[in-house]
Amino acid sequence: MTTTVPRNEPTTAIATAGEPGEDRSKHARRFGLPVATALVMGNIIGGGIFLLPASVAPFGTISLVAFAVLTVGAIALALVFGRLAERHPRTGGPYVYAREAFGDFAGFLAAWSYWITAWVSNAALAVAAVGYLDVLLPLHDSKPATMAAALVLQWLPAVANLAGTRYVGAVQLVATVMKFVPLLLVAVGGLFFFDADNLGPFEASGSGTLGAISASAAILLFSYLGVESAAVSAGEVRDPRRNVGRATILGTLGAAVVYLLGTLAVFGTVAHDELTGSTAPFSDAVNAMVGGSWGGSAVACMALVSMVGALNGWTLLSAQTPYAAARDGLFPAAFARKRRGVPTVGVLVTVVLASLLTVYNYTAGSGGVFEILVLVTTFTATVPYLLATAAQIYYLASGQAHRVSRARLLRDGVLAAVAAGFSVWLVAGSGYAAVYQGVLFLFAGVLVYAWMSARNHRTTRTATPAVAGDTAAREA
Repeated sequence: MTTTVPRNEPTTAIATAGEPGEDRSKHARRFGLPVATALVMGNIIGGGIFLLPASVAPFGTISLVAFAVLTVGAIALALVFGRLAERHPRTGGPYVYAREAFGDFAGFLAAWSYWITAWVSNAALAVAAVGYLDVLLPLHDSKPATMAAALVLQWLPAVANLAGTRYVGAVQLVATVMKFVPLLLVAVGGLFFFDADNLGPFEASGSGTLGAISASAAILLFSYLGVESAAVSAGEVRDPRRNVGRATILGTLGAAVVYLLGTLAVFGTVAHDELTGSTAPFSDAVNAMVGGSWGGSAVACMALVSMVGALNGWTLLSAQTPYAAARDGLFPAAFARKRRGVPTVGVLVTVVLASLLTVYNYTAGSGGVFEILVLVTTFTATVPYLLATAAQIYYLASGQAHRVSRARLLRDGVLAAVAAGFSVWLVAGSGYAAVYQGVLFLFAGVLVYAWMSARNHRTTRTATPAVAGDTAAREA
């Protein structure tokens, strides 16, 4: 039966004790601020950083302006998540915020959309990782070997998750450190080899300033998905009221610095004409900095570490939102079972779905379909983003922001408005095809919600006569 929490009061019971009924074995350990920050940074920066400079080079250096605009929107969204986490410090993030503000249906849509985003993104990330693995171990001549490698790259993080949150945090922290050290070396070291002649024109696409910013931003939209990572796993974070917001801001700022410095360094070390046709821009940048051809192998190693770390974090997130929804009766009850601090059914179902999608991609040769599915994740991720920002606007406008000064109320209102605009921009940037496909996914979710609601209703009707009978017997 659905458990409903009063919408007008913040949930406070789980600020320090965590989710009730959790299995807190030696393998389950809460994330501190460093690991929570690493989770945010690692999930925002997957493998896209290694491709982004070449992807936006055709638009010119104006793409750096688009990066800056996106960064402002992402930080505003991060601040909104931090505020909402103070009010509802529970596992589930946007799902919890949407349900508390607008009811079960809105909460289900947030959970369903986020779940789709997670497992489709995992499939895409694994397939992209194989491209870098191919630099080290040539696999392109064997489709079965390529497919097997993609599946292994998905199941290894799943195994780490099934071992317990203690190991998830350890893998995430190590992967993040190993990833950012070389990335920062390239980003900072590239500034010493910076040549302004390599930058090319400011606006190279011929579509005008606003058109170029919008077009390049559409490519960069996916790069900031993951700002909600700490909020989604709030139940696994120590002192979530304090640390979720801090980790979200620190992780988003850290990712923004790496993105901007890395892109700028590559722009300044690789000639513009060469960069527009590059398939490994960071490799080309390293070769330009130190000479030789070993850069490709080095960057391939960095990309693999980056993507495995991102898969590790996204695998956890893909199970956390269905877990929170299942506890409220909006997902099948099996998703609410935890072992060693991890929703094991959610992890297994997610990795199986991602694996099936990966197999389909390789056996059907449907590259175009798969690319559309990847773009769909940009749209599906914005659904919970928009619902979460709408929840914050609802709390502020309805006077439920207790003990808040007028200055903070105004500041929070501006941040919520910017975050909402950013979310709408994400939808627009996804493209017509992605929005069309994404809406179909949402409609499929509506059918699932109808089935779960009917099931809950039958359970309620069955339980009610028994309760009434017990009451009558006691009165007699």
